[in-house]
Amino acid sequence: MENILHMILAGVILTIVLIVFTLGKSPFFRVDRAGVAIIGAVAMIATGVLPGDKAAAAVDYKTVIILFSMMILVANLKLAGFFEFVGNNLLRLVSSKRSLLFAVVLVSGVLSAFVINDIVCLLFTPIVLLLCRKVDCNPVPNLLGVAMASNIGSAATLLGNPQNVLVGSLSGMPFMAYFLTAAPVAVVGLLCTFGVIAFYYRRELQGGWGSSPQIPANVHMYLIGKSLLILAVILILYLAGYDLAMVASLGAAVSLMTRRVEPNKVYASVDFNLLVIFIGLFIIIAGVEESGLVTYLFAQFSFSKVNDLGVFAVVTVALSNLVSNVPAVLLLRFLIPDTQVEMWWKALALFSTLAGNLTIAGSIANLIVVEMGKRNQVYVSAKDYFRIGFPLTLLVTSIGILWLTFVR
Repeated sequence: MENILHMILAGVILTIVLIVFTLGKSPFFRVDRAGVAIIGAVAMIATGVLPGDKAAAAVDYKTVIILFSMMILVANLKLAGFFEFVGNNLLRLVSSKRSLLFAVVLVSGVLSAFVINDIVCLLFTPIVLLLCRKVDCNPVPNLLGVAMASNIGSAATLLGNPQNVLVGSLSGMPFMAYFLTAAPVAVVGLLCTFGVIAFYYRRELQGGWGSSPQIPANVHMYLIGKSLLILAVILILYLAGYDLAMVASLGAAVSLMTRRVEPNKVYASVDFNLLVIFIGLFIIIAGVEESGLVTYLFAQFSFSKVNDLGVFAVVTVALSNLVSNVPAVLLLRFLIPDTQVEMWWKALALFSTLAGNLTIAGSIANLIVVEMGKRNQVYVSAKDYFRIGFPLTLLVTSIGILWLTFVR
């Protein structure tokens, strides 16, 4: 009887949390995603579904450390004027609206492969808006390019987005093993992103400009060089087999050893809400698992594993849009078969990331871009997003299925 009660309580808590995650905030109280993650975690412990010691053990601290450390590094790049520097160099290299879109897609995708895509969108979107104003270009296709390319580019590595960091931590999969599989899909996906957006906005992307206007910027090349060098060393050590949490935290510590940057300015750029969400979700999903609800639900569907790659892709894309990427990864890990485990982890990371392009609420990166555009009187509707996102997600996910089938 107690087990049934715990399953019911866990199911109710999880449902409420997922509703708030889907809507972005509570329809009744002023509670956002971070708030409901805290409330849900506390509820799991307070109701006895998950003992306190197991709740503490459920938190994957390595994932939290990696995210925090990468945020510190990106904050230093921001303060050094790195994104303005990139924007000005884009204007020097391109001279037409179509080539600007290609450059935006390329830069957003490449940066998101090595730095968390949410942060790239947060810092790069204002630069893109400013670029579009400077050259009198419709910002909507370029904003779509930032959001969609950041999702696809982040699929290339285990550092590109929160769910991939989580997959890397949970699976213990080598960085290069995933990169060599996912990078070709990401590269083709970025080309598809440019192609689909350029096709739909072919009229708005006609024409160019003469002289190259510049963005006002306060660029510190020493700080940019230092931050990029630290990031490169982290990647090299990670590839050499060192623990990512350790080398990332050491890199963040070294970046804080400076006489040039006020520490509070760095801390102000850290997304503590995202870290709180992760900690809360670890505890909530652990409570659902402890209650036996996951085992029960899978038994009702008459399967405990998914052995068809196409079915797994559809389920991952659908669930990622229904409940968001990170909760989807935490739930879908239970469906991973016992054979070819690494391939299925690769599929989970890849498809949960590509799923972010299906709808405007498919990833936090999309919402960041849209909200920042809205604050600048540039409106991207759900319809605008879906007419690009639907065919793009269908196309790139199909390419991903074919590629994984070929290399498995």
